[in-house]
Amino acid sequence: MRRPTEIERLYLDFDGFFASVEQQVRPRLRGRPVAVIPFAGAVNSCVIAVSREAKMAGVKSVMSIADARAACPGLVIVPQSPDLYRRAHNALLAEISAVIRIDAVKSIDELTCRLDDDDRRDPADLARRIKDRIRSEIGVWITCSMGMAANRQLAKMACKVGKWAPDRSRYGDGLAIWAPSEMPAPILGIPLADVPGVGRRMSVRLAMAGIVDMADFLAAPPRQMRAIWRNVTGERLWYALHGWDVQAEPSQRGMYGHARVLAPEFRRPEAALTTARLLLTKAARRMRRDGWYASGLSLYLALVGRSWSEAVELPIVRDDQAVLEALQHLWARARLPPRATVFRVGVTLFDLSPADARQLDFLRDDDGMRRRWEAVTDAIDGLNARYGRTVASLGTWPGRAGDMAGGKISYTRIPAAEDYW
Repeated sequence: MRRPTEIERLYLDFDGFFASVEQQVRPRLRGRPVAVIPFAGAVNSCVIAVSREAKMAGVKSVMSIADARAACPGLVIVPQSPDLYRRAHNALLAEISAVIRIDAVKSIDELTCRLDDDDRRDPADLARRIKDRIRSEIGVWITCSMGMAANRQLAKMACKVGKWAPDRSRYGDGLAIWAPSEMPAPILGIPLADVPGVGRRMSVRLAMAGIVDMADFLAAPPRQMRAIWRNVTGERLWYALHGWDVQAEPSQRGMYGHARVLAPEFRRPEAALTTARLLLTKAARRMRRDGWYASGLSLYLALVGRSWSEAVELPIVRDDQAVLEALQHLWARARLPPRATVFRVGVTLFDLSPADARQLDFLRDDDGMRRRWEAVTDAIDGLNARYGRTVASLGTWPGRAGDMAGGKISYTRIPAAEDYW
């Protein structure tokens, strides 16, 4: 671990990404306050992205649709188009890569880069070249804000600060450059709750330890942060905020899953089960593409006034027959009345094993059957890959072209084209 003396990291965050992509491809939305919602017709839900115009009017992401409309009466509501955002993401990465090598893609709308010697000498020029490239090759409605600092943590914080003009008269298309020689002055006014990695509960723990602002945090010994977090994460954060180049351990894949809020016409048990089968099949496809087997399956159901969840062991499998059969057993355990209303379903394959390290269970003696079902599943995957859509499946396939089931964009995953088959 070392302490850089120059700016070494760039963090880039697209402004209201989903909403700005909608404005770029749909001229009728340009210059208007736009909010993106989970699906068409959603009422008791929240907005998942807002345009710069909506942000200036006081609309925020995760605000309820009703509150968003109250804050901005002229708000234009549009349903999300995940595949459109995926394609825009890939196009933007290609253009940014023409200017600077991308070190890591953090989410659908965030990335980080390492600066070489030339870029460190004139970081403002680097930011100008990236923005000019996006404007000329993609369009003027998709904008980004950037932060530059000694490490990724500080660059991300600078990016967030740079999104707003100091007088709050402008949002987006910003830039903040924090040279190591200026630190820690730029971060002293930032509330601890706004620091990436400090959640609400952690803020309470810090306050109980007498640490209520950034100055307190920086003055505390690093071992105290380790004790408050109860792991090394707090100590790493302390060093990062002091300007050290901290490299976190790479995360390991723990599960594959999908969840979906159901439209009103899919809330009866039989329709909800069909959706759960669709989501599970897509999760299993992803797992196979990445080379994993699963030893567990969990099912989650959100009902009127309550929720239900349970898990079942799997015999280290990757084929559709095994996971769908397990889902059917779990669904039977839920014992839903015929007229139950299911608002949300979620399926998760967990307890993963690499495909090249699968261990047989000799008590089951099912390896021959598993191999046959795996061959069937591989043949189905091959047919679907050949035609670029779902032409074969176990059971009926309710998915439609352009459907986003299994292709929802989260903060931790960027869907592949196959996720929309």
